[in-house]
Amino acid sequence: QVQLVESGGGLVQAGGSLRLSCAASGRAISSYAMGWFRQAPGKEREFVAVTSWSSGSTRYAGSVKGRFTISRDNAKNTVYLQMNMLKPEDTAMYYCAASRRVGVPVAPSEYDSWGPGTQVTVSS
Repeated sequence: QVQLVESGGGLVQAGGSLRLSCAASGRAISSYAMGWFRQAPGKEREFVAVTSWSSGSTRYAGSVKGRFTISRDNAKNTVYLQMNMLKPEDTAMYYCAASRRVGVPVAPSEYDSWGPGTQVTVSS
């Protein structure tokens, strides 16, 4: 099973940017779909973005499309989430996850491994 560790979270003002990183170990991520999810206090974990291992496809939640970009560097075994034009409603714990499913899985239940998360706080 692949182990994941996120980094890059922090406090930023609205309109600012952050880049999250997810470093994987144990197995190569080249055969995994890699996703980002987030969870705000009192809310369910929600899908943010995913990049497929099979076709290079990506998919985004409507709330982040056009502002966030997911990318992967298989040579570094790392996935990134570039977040621009951040809003206070983007405040949450952000999680990286790995899935063996083909395509672009969006449900948390489709993922096999999770990182511990990194906190993102956007002030207004």
